[in-house]
Amino acid sequence: MRFHALRICWLGWCWGRVTCDALFQRIGDMTENSISTKEGYTLIKGRHWRCTDPDIPDNLRQQLVNELMAARRGVAAGKKADDDKAIAAARARVQAAKVALGERGPKWWLEMDEAAYRERAEAVMVALLNSRDEDSSICPSEVARVIGGDSWRDLMPLVRELAFELADVEKMVVTQKGKRVEPGVRGPVRITRGLSAGH
Repeated sequence: MRFHALRICWLGWCWGRVTCDALFQRIGDMTENSISTKEGYTLIKGRHWRCTDPDIPDNLRQQLVNELMAARRGVAAGKKADDDKAIAAARARVQAAKVALGERGPKWWLEMDEAAYRERAEAVMVALLNSRDEDSSICPSEVARVIGGDSWRDLMPLVRELAFELADVEKMVVTQKGKRVEPGVRGPVRITRGLSAGH
């Protein structure tokens, strides 16, 4: 009887140890998979992924996320239809949305130069317009808020200048009260798709 009691205790101790070891291993895995050792990245299952810029206003971030999801569905639909042109167009939308969100392109957590701001600002223009109706427009301030955080006002001149440059090559159209305007115009303007805009 004593032997059986000791055997039961020993088995219980072993089972408890195995269970606890497995539990601590699981906790370790969860910690490893949720904490990043690299700024601007998150660690998921041993792989680093770029984080979304946390300074993007919630409403604009959601629009960009919705556009990214729609673009990914477009890629899937193009593959299903074996349509290379549709796949390429959808992948371009994915790229623009991810750069706009900060998940590709210039690293938002580092100090960015003018070229980096311009690259991301153009992606934001494209992605926001793609997320809206064909005849919709965006405000330059929306672009500046996505890329500039609390300092977005400082980037307004850059965004307006870039919009007019893109208008020169028919990628965008800059309007005021519904009419196309040229550089130097004063007052609020809107940005719409140009004839050569990819969307």
